[in-house]
Amino acid sequence: MACVLLFLVSVQADEVVADEVVQAPTGTPIRFGILPIGSAAESREQWRPLLEDLEHRLGHPVTAVSVSSYAGLSGAIGEQRVDMAFLSGRLAIEAVEHQHMSVVAQFERDDGAKGNVAMLIVRANSPIRSVKDLLAKPGHWRYARGETLSVTGYVAPEAEVFAPNGLNSDTFFASVRVGNHQNNALAVSNGEVDVATCNNPDLDLFRRNFPTEASQLRVIWHSTLIPSGVLVVRDGMPEPQRRQLIEFMQNYGRAAGAAGERERANLARIPNLAGFAPADNAVLRPFIDMEYRLMREQAEHGRWVNDQAKKTRMGQIDTAYQADLKQLLRE
Repeated sequence: MACVLLFLVSVQADEVVADEVVQAPTGTPIRFGILPIGSAAESREQWRPLLEDLEHRLGHPVTAVSVSSYAGLSGAIGEQRVDMAFLSGRLAIEAVEHQHMSVVAQFERDDGAKGNVAMLIVRANSPIRSVKDLLAKPGHWRYARGETLSVTGYVAPEAEVFAPNGLNSDTFFASVRVGNHQNNALAVSNGEVDVATCNNPDLDLFRRNFPTEASQLRVIWHSTLIPSGVLVVRDGMPEPQRRQLIEFMQNYGRAAGAAGERERANLARIPNLAGFAPADNAVLRPFIDMEYRLMREQAEHGRWVNDQAKKTRMGQIDTAYQADLKQLLRE
């Protein structure tokens, strides 16, 4: 895997207005981790105006931790270099269960949908017209997918397309490459791979950035609805600051008049985001359920030395699932 680039960039600088110097907030920065959509630099720029407003509201420095991969963000969280973050799927579950963070809000999409969908995309002129066509030729096609921590890039397609058919995408295809959705979509349009995973926010972004290349793509499969990403905050954050932060995020973009219009314009810079709805750790259960189904499907279709070995593995999966739920809901 290519080296992960980690950017710690202050979103606020000293501002000079009419010869009066307005000092930037002081103190230890609050570090905001950004799940990569597109490139790290692109994601950071999308969030910059909102984080500048957050810094102004809190009177406290806010920095963006923008990375080029899920693994990079997972590492930053594990090393205690992130205080709050935009996450989804396994990353969010790990943050809640093992990194002393809690869900405080869930993303609201600008089209009113309650989540996103994973996709499989091909070139418009591809002979692959459906999932049936795709699965009919094992060892034939070239595949591009996301990291294993990516719900739409790996978990959902694996759980809903490959595992139910007794297949593993890493062994089914002639070749497999791993990258982000933007690069994978570009690889399909350039004819470098035959099929790739994607999702609707990233495909919308790709259409805006590369309209010609996007016109050469076709979607052959959509997943069931996947809950939107969440905002998590570290449990050790001082309560007054934590409360102020949550209130800011949940109210952002909801005001009337020019102030609200400006905030909604800032939200619109982030793909498909309209605001933040109150939420707690329970919203992550669908991700745990999806992973549970995937693991059971893989075990069901696996090769076992005997029935007892299979039964033991199924029991381990069930036990781990119940433990995951208990930890998530902190029962």
